[in-house]
Amino acid sequence: MVKAITIVSWMLVSLFVINLVTLPVSVSTHLVAAFLCMVLLAALKIFDKNGKWRLIGLGFGTAIVLRYVYWRTTNTLPPLSQPENFIPGFLLYLVEMYSVAMLALSLFLVSMPLPEKKKRAPKTTGDLPKVDVFVPTYNEDRELLANTLAAAKNMDYPADKLTIWLLDDGSTVQKRSVNDVPSAKAAERRYAELTKLAADLDVKYLTRERNEHAKAGNLNNGLKHSDGELVVVFDADHAPARDFLHETVGYFEEDPRLFLVQTPHFFLNPDPIERNLKTFGHMPSENEMFYGLIQRGLDKWNASFFCGSAAVLRRRALEETDGFSGISITEDCETALALHSRGWNSVYVDRPLIAGLQPATFASFIGQRSRWAQGMMQILMFRMPMFKRGLTLAQRLCYMSSTLFWLFPFPRMMFLIAPLFYLFFDLEIFVGSGGEFFAYTMTYMLVNLLMQNYLYGRYRWPWISEIYEYAQTVHLLPAVISVILNPSKPTFKVTAKDESIAESRLSEIALPFFVIFGVLLAAMGMVVYRLYTEPAKIDVTLVVGGWNLLNLIFAGCALGVVTERGDKSAARRVKIMRRCEFKVGESWYPAVIENVSVNGMLVHVYDKTLKPLTPGSFEAIRVIPYSEGVPDTMQVNIVRSAKGDGESISLGCAFAPQSAVDHRLIADLMFANSAQWSEFQMGRRKNPGLIRGTISFLGIALFQTGRGLYYLPRGFSSIRPKLPVLASKAR
Repeated sequence: MVKAITIVSWMLVSLFVINLVTLPVSVSTHLVAAFLCMVLLAALKIFDKNGKWRLIGLGFGTAIVLRYVYWRTTNTLPPLSQPENFIPGFLLYLVEMYSVAMLALSLFLVSMPLPEKKKRAPKTTGDLPKVDVFVPTYNEDRELLANTLAAAKNMDYPADKLTIWLLDDGSTVQKRSVNDVPSAKAAERRYAELTKLAADLDVKYLTRERNEHAKAGNLNNGLKHSDGELVVVFDADHAPARDFLHETVGYFEEDPRLFLVQTPHFFLNPDPIERNLKTFGHMPSENEMFYGLIQRGLDKWNASFFCGSAAVLRRRALEETDGFSGISITEDCETALALHSRGWNSVYVDRPLIAGLQPATFASFIGQRSRWAQGMMQILMFRMPMFKRGLTLAQRLCYMSSTLFWLFPFPRMMFLIAPLFYLFFDLEIFVGSGGEFFAYTMTYMLVNLLMQNYLYGRYRWPWISEIYEYAQTVHLLPAVISVILNPSKPTFKVTAKDESIAESRLSEIALPFFVIFGVLLAAMGMVVYRLYTEPAKIDVTLVVGGWNLLNLIFAGCALGVVTERGDKSAARRVKIMRRCEFKVGESWYPAVIENVSVNGMLVHVYDKTLKPLTPGSFEAIRVIPYSEGVPDTMQVNIVRSAKGDGESISLGCAFAPQSAVDHRLIADLMFANSAQWSEFQMGRRKNPGLIRGTISFLGIALFQTGRGLYYLPRGFSSIRPKLPVLASKAR
């Protein structure tokens, strides 16, 4: 009876909404209704209203969006008798409907996401499950692996229940036996080096005969040689905090059908777009909207998925699917889809418990995103989540949202070129007056922006999504088209993480962005020409010109995105303010470590008798690790020294690890305390609001346009019209 009443209620509400959306009203009436809706959304944001008020506000916003869809469908398409107008006009209409559909899926996911889970107290009684930790590697260097393995060894968990595995796919028998002698010798050296590293750190080393099925094959080989009830996966550059297992393992005891506990990917360094725009540190990172909000929305519907690292999985569940899936090149999401369809559950813990590295160059960033986009398209075509048996309707919608998102290059490119059809070719692909455009399209856009800011404001500032999508579209569009035409063609490619940029320069894949900017600038010239020569069409020309101007702003900002900003620091420093003792000569002095990186630290040593030390000299530091009550000592190299305030000297020190104990101490200093990552994230999650955020973006765009044009004549010779770096930097 209750179910029947619910169905009837939803039908009545749907009929009311349809009637409201299709109600014939004047343009001025629609404008007033849209204005009142925007006032409501703004008020809800200002007064920070949630719960039912949140749904009411989003409902009114959705009504304006649907009225736009109805008007756009019934009044604006060119006639079929004009194919030169109808074809591009209909393509524009299709990508707009895609955008509306993605908005609807987003509202379904994040209108009422699950709250953040509370911090869990360490379990001190009862049996704990045996855990195998997999660290797959392909071409990462020894020092990077040493930090990750040492951090994994430092995790707070009984030693007899924890086994760390280094899964090396860069020294397989196949690689050590290739006919290319230098490559074979390099693989032999890597094999010897990593075997010794594993022995020094007391972790297990494992390689295999052949490099089959990329990362999924490597992980499955690890499953064959291990027996832990739970399996943890860390990418080679993802170093865990000391409390990682405390915060994740307990969920498996509470739910015997739980296959996954996923945690966020927190990064020490900015991605190339953040670095080039100088937004890291004061603006939320691009991935925070996914890990901070969308995954919590997916978690509400039991659809949070495996992201390849920083996760714990149940072995028994993986055995049902013969291990990690490997049909697509995004084995993580594919594995989660398979297990969700078999009735297994997942949990998302929104607390950063690992610290990793992002690609350093724009080319590597695009290579990484190309793999994600192609992998998600493979899942969409091979696994067809909408029709996957075993999934609930909500799970189907969640997976469709995650896969369909990667079609964004199509609408983004269409929105870019649409004004050019009118400005250069006098095609009318949008039937409507300037007044109608303002009343319907402008209000739709403003309501859309207000809803986005209301939902995502703390995680994504205004217009930042647009610049990220535009910057990726130019190179992702061919990648997505390629996988649609040949779904089996893409192969797994490892993202380079150990690159650095000594001096500012143009990216090697920057040329298309300058070409597009030039075309859009020429289009602005056509706007001026048409305003002068065609006064009868001034309203349409102003609308199209405004559209093109917005595209030009994005294109100008992207010039700064593809102008690589030099970064002379070898590694990102993290502020920790931790007490220690520092040895000078034969005496120990009280000291405080201000900040630390994987390569060194800044220490303030307190004693009024001390004088600055000689750079190049070796001294020692003594710290009590989080994992032990006994101090550990490590030798450091003095890089610079200066007299501090009062009774201290400030020392810039480089680490000089001599043993496994040294690596574990470095990992303890850098990665053990997960609270520092949460504190850093919370410091960036501030909603500037739509107006202030827009002003901020316009300032960034203007500066970056000038910066990109400044480097154009200097770096013209380095620009290439294709993506050569991906073949050399990735597998």
